[in-house]
Parts: sequence; C-alpha cells; structure tokens
Amino acid sequence: MFTYQINEETELKQLETRHDEQLFEIMDKSRESLREWLPWLDYNKTVEDSRKFIASTLKQYSENNGFQAGIWYQGELAGVVGLHGINWANRSTSLGYWLGKDFEGKGLMTRSCQAVIDYCFNELNLNRIEIRVAAENYKSRAIPERLGFMKEGHIRQAEWLYDKFVDHDVFGRVKADTLA
Repeated sequence: MFTYQINEETELKQLETRHDEQLFEIMDKSRESLREWLPWLDYNKTVEDSRKFIASTLKQYSENNGFQAGIWYQGELAGVVGLHGINWANRSTSLGYWLGKDFEGKGLMTRSCQAVIDYCFNELNLNRIEIRVAAENYKSRAIPERLGFMKEGHIRQAEWLYDKFVDHDVFGRVKADTLA
C-alpha cells in the first residue's frame, strides 16, 4: 500500500475500505464548499458510495495505474490527493485533489501535492505531471502555480458543472523542471 510521511503531523496513506465512513463524513461535512467545483460529489450520497469509490481506487492501485491517498492530518482524514491514472508509455500522469473545509489554510494541499510530485518523479520515474483546474477555481489553481507548474493552455467548455460548462486551465511540470 502507498504511504508517504510528509512531517510529524501529516501523512499520505492509500485509502482502504475501512476508511469509508471517515471519507463519507469529511465529504458530507464539506459538501457545500466542495460541490462548487466537484461534479462527482452528487453521486456520493452514502457510506456505501464511498466504499465503492475506495474499492475502485484499490483496483486502480492493483493495476499499477496510480493511487488515491487520504491526507491524514493529526490522525484525522483531511482530504484526498491522487493520480487519475498513469500513461506508462509516455511516463505521464495527471494529479487531482480536494480538501475538507475545516483543513483549509494550513498548507496541507501544497505539501501533499509536492510529496506526490516527488514520488512520481523519483519513485515511479515519470517524466510529466499535469494538473487541470477550472479556470475560475482560484484556490485550486494556486497549487500548481505555487509548485512550479507552467500554464500550458486553456480549454474552453471542458467540463459540465451541474448547470453550465466551465473552462479549464492546464498546468504541466516535467522532471527536467525539477532538475533545473
């Protein structure tokens, strides 16, 4: 299982089915703030839905196609960071993340994403990581901007978000950027 110690208070751990209630609780508690940018939230209405999501992430991990890790802060599940799959032929991946409302403003997501980036470049030997964010999601786009990603493009009407299409900005970072 994937685990990564960030500091004394924070670690990343592969989500397991035993985390289903904690995952549902943090999502449900933060539903209003998360729903603004995450269209999948409406499909996660019960603990069983969280259990199914975790089962799919365990399958993803067992197929060597990335992982979804819980962000554990002071022993409490604070959010999730993970890979949307790995393109092994091109040694690339894309990164996704979300954080519970009560854990914002602590630098947890920046540190968590940096840990995953380090893992991807150093352990998985990937060459490229991409982050796509809704163009107007300023909190989410601050992560790649802080972590040295380059804005590589703008995709118009990239995602249906409840009642409208939203544009996405694409940020990328390659291993050579880390070495420079």
